[in-house]
Amino acid sequence: MPPAEPTTDPGDLTSLTPASSRPTKGKDGKESKGGESLFTVILAFTANLVIAVAKTIAAMLTGSASMLAEAAHSWADTGNEIFLLIAERRSGRRRDEEHPLGYGREAYVWSMIAAFGLFTAGAVVSISHGISELRDPEPGGDYLIAYIVLAISFVLEGTSFLQALRQSRKDAKAFGRTTLGFVLNTSNPTLRAVFAEDSAALVGLLIAGAGIVLHQVTGSPVYDALGSIGVGLLLGVVAVILIDRNRRFLVGEAVPADARARVLAFILAQPEVERVTYLHLEFVGPSRLYLVAAVDITGEATETTVAHRLREVERELEVEDVVEEAVLTLSTPEEPALTL
Repeated sequence: MPPAEPTTDPGDLTSLTPASSRPTKGKDGKESKGGESLFTVILAFTANLVIAVAKTIAAMLTGSASMLAEAAHSWADTGNEIFLLIAERRSGRRRDEEHPLGYGREAYVWSMIAAFGLFTAGAVVSISHGISELRDPEPGGDYLIAYIVLAISFVLEGTSFLQALRQSRKDAKAFGRTTLGFVLNTSNPTLRAVFAEDSAALVGLLIAGAGIVLHQVTGSPVYDALGSIGVGLLLGVVAVILIDRNRRFLVGEAVPADARARVLAFILAQPEVERVTYLHLEFVGPSRLYLVAAVDITGEATETTVAHRLREVERELEVEDVVEEAVLTLSTPEEPALTL
């Protein structure tokens, strides 16, 4: 029996994956991750590093709890981009004897580490500092510096976010999906992480700005402290979502029904295949699938000939970038055929 269809849409497959997310082969024959995803991560890293330094200086000069929370947020994002760069590099290697299904799942491991970093270095620090400020508030000052840094940060974060949004929209359009739905369910964890972190950064800047404005207007540092706690809660929610998405792909996320149908149609389009009675698909990396199928080969050839024809079909399937490995077996006559 084929596995039950998922209730969510976790994947991204066309014929079978978009160019920007597709592994490509370099001069050495090894696969590397899509150049656009790598550019998106590098841009986010550069922007976050500059912003983190600026916010740290502003937090020291103003004594603002919200600004310190934003500094912790940006340093967490900067460190996370390093993990995402490692994920991009390590997950693109070709399979070998030690890793027969490739290294694609490394993307989820390193992306999960980045999400834990966002939770601990961003959320926990921001919330704890906000609570500390509520207990022992400090007077604020130099509000102009805080506003200037927040404005510059918003421009830089916005630039990084627009790049992630542009890539997400392009890929979502190729799959006929909404941008947000694609980002939440894509098998590309680095794109999801950058999109989520940049979105949270922009919202966090608004929260921090509101806290500083209310502190200045009312003279009460409580609003600044609440701003710090608000930023921390925002980061905590984003981190939990990212951790859960990576967890689901690590334990074996099912392929969505529409992608499953496209793969089934592709197998049936092979001239050697008469019917398919079993199909197992599992993500083993960003836009990478492990495929197991039971098929009925056309004609009534000898056992040796059938074995060779099965291997030929497997090779045809593995030509597709999205198929990491294809394993085919023969169907028995009584097994019902899968239909599109």
